[in-house]
Amino acid sequence: MQVLAALSGGVDSAVAAARAVDAGHDVVGVHMALSRSRAEHRQGSRGCCSIEDAGDARRAADVLGIPYYVWDLSEDFEETVVRDFLSEYAAGRTPNPCVRCNEHIKFATLMERATALGFDAVATGHYARLVDGPHGRELHRSVNAEKDQSYVLAVMGQEKLARALFPLGGVATKAEVRAEAATRGLGVSSKPDSYDICFVADGDTQGFLKDRLGATPGPIVDVDGNQVGEHEGAFAYTVGQRRGLALGNPAADGKPRYVLEVQPTTNTVVVGPSALLTVNRIDCDDVVWLADDAPETLEAEVQIRAHGRPLPARVTRSSDSLVIDLRDGERGVAAGQSAVVYDGTRVLGQATIKAASRVSSGQLE
Repeated sequence: MQVLAALSGGVDSAVAAARAVDAGHDVVGVHMALSRSRAEHRQGSRGCCSIEDAGDARRAADVLGIPYYVWDLSEDFEETVVRDFLSEYAAGRTPNPCVRCNEHIKFATLMERATALGFDAVATGHYARLVDGPHGRELHRSVNAEKDQSYVLAVMGQEKLARALFPLGGVATKAEVRAEAATRGLGVSSKPDSYDICFVADGDTQGFLKDRLGATPGPIVDVDGNQVGEHEGAFAYTVGQRRGLALGNPAADGKPRYVLEVQPTTNTVVVGPSALLTVNRIDCDDVVWLADDAPETLEAEVQIRAHGRPLPARVTRSSDSLVIDLRDGERGVAAGQSAVVYDGTRVLGQATIKAASRVSSGQLE
């Protein structure tokens, strides 16, 4: 099989490409240059697309003896991932840019180009498993629960899953991957993992948003509408946030307050007690369903954060919406997040959270 291996410059993608070579595939490596201003991604960047990463990817390809190319996808990345990130925050929602990057760049743009060039599959270093089940290809959690990335891959859809390879899905620990890289002579064997948002190199998300969207001062109010502070842009806040509120008026009971709601139309941030953060109903749209054999209403587990815990729930699906009734409730559920539905280790589908609320136990039955 002709396989295009995405080389990020990290240890995971390098070992994944090596395993694809070992499997007898005809492998070509490609590094995706995502930054429009390379100066933003200097050495020591916290993300995954720095200049040093491109060099590391090239050296890994040399060790593996495979052809290597750099594709400039910076315009696509800016148009789809960065602009979506900004517009979602401006609309009072909390997006996950890694989900959008996997959807639009790593498994849309990349796979479209791979198909046009005659490749049969795309291999990446993601930690997830692909299983050929009785009803077609299934996406499952990685054996390595700590590194599992099935949450950000659920948006791919069946067609792209059919042409993906995840060689690291069955590896139990990251230490095994590093040891394998060292044995193969790959210089990235001890390279630190990337983290945070790759296009926010210094990790200051609020600063990035203010720089790109501009400061727009407005009120912070309590649940009764009383102003208790000011902000420089409602877009910089997310539901469940506690730190950085700088409230001038403490709560009457002296307890901390959290962001309960972001109102972009009035540029208002609403804060209140921790108890008001818990919701048990989540309404979603933009559904991507992977399991046609699953019933429209089922008991399942739902994950609403990339490294969040699975939440038992009843899930009701229609063609364009998903209603999730959480059995035990959850704190700090924000619009814009992805909700991924699991049956054990199997990913059934995902959707984007539109709204979250608290309903009575009678309404849940």
